[in-house]
Amino acid sequence: MADGARIIGREQLARLVEVLAARGYAVMAPTVRGGAVVLDEVHGVDELPWDVGDVQEPGSYRLTERGDGAVFGQAAAVKAIKPVLFPPDELIWRGHRSGTQFSVTDREGQPQRPVAFLGVRSCDLRALAQHDRVLADRAFPDTRYLRRREGVFLAAVTCADPADACFCTSMGGGPHPEEGYDLALTELVDPHRFVVEIGTELGAQVLAEVGSEAAAPEDLAAVRDQIASATERMTRSMDTDGLRDLLYASAESPVWDEVGNRCLTCMNCTMVCPTCFCTTVEDVSSLGSADAERRRVWDSCFSEEFAHIHGGSLRTEAKSRYRQWLTHKLGAWQDQFDALGCVGCGRCITWCPVGIDLTAEVAKLRAAAPLSVGGAR
Repeated sequence: MADGARIIGREQLARLVEVLAARGYAVMAPTVRGGAVVLDEVHGVDELPWDVGDVQEPGSYRLTERGDGAVFGQAAAVKAIKPVLFPPDELIWRGHRSGTQFSVTDREGQPQRPVAFLGVRSCDLRALAQHDRVLADRAFPDTRYLRRREGVFLAAVTCADPADACFCTSMGGGPHPEEGYDLALTELVDPHRFVVEIGTELGAQVLAEVGSEAAAPEDLAAVRDQIASATERMTRSMDTDGLRDLLYASAESPVWDEVGNRCLTCMNCTMVCPTCFCTTVEDVSSLGSADAERRRVWDSCFSEEFAHIHGGSLRTEAKSRYRQWLTHKLGAWQDQFDALGCVGCGRCITWCPVGIDLTAEVAKLRAAAPLSVGGAR
């Protein structure tokens, strides 16, 4: 816990949403849409998921009633930060033909409303840092991402109730946000209150407008107990020791055949993953129309067309596509970005229709590999 932690109540939480909106932000927070908790724009605290919990297991998701009135009592929302800053379908330009002339409207100059995220988890902050590295910190940055990323306000929360699918502690994270936030909230019940840590000067200014009290020693002790309890209850794990070498050496492992027989190549895992960043460009027009569009849309290595070259696809089987995804995310990602491409949020496990668990697949690869490879045993 950082020095100078503060306390706010429900009234101040409502005030936080009001202050952010008054500063011109679109406030994105957990809310219930279509039977699931997602990050979406809200206009007041009544839209937050009060007393709503969730159960996330391999291939299974359902909402529950908590009974304690907590508002952030869920694990990672279905939609992370990624779809807001890196949209799944984005118009690049629109063109119009008039006679022999063709005019283009460039979307680069379109102003963007700044976004404030309330209730994001530690895993999503770490995923955001990955996208900053992959999309922004490169020789030719993604200018559309940079434009949306600029001015983002981040009010994170401690994940008090990790799901069965969560394993962020294995991937260098944990239930408590450690960095990358403007404000970090830890929700305590009985009595209901929020311990707030300040991460930036902007966060301090916003909290000053909201109003708060100094946190007492017993509040800080309760936060530490909550973090320890959440960490202890996160039983799913992944051994990352020598993982890149293990995956490179396991290209012909029979494990891929077994998981390929179960994989539906539905692309759910890559669509909900907060770090996947592959896209393709589509030109859209219709016969007889004078208009045309160019759009950037998310792509997935589970699509057969993803590896299409002249003459056909390089990966026609499900096993080769799953191998590509896992080997890149946990192996080649380290070569490219000096990090693992997984933050342990567990979304790919929850939203896989057949409940494929990447932590279990890594364990199988490790068990099948020679003792000299990747720390296998």
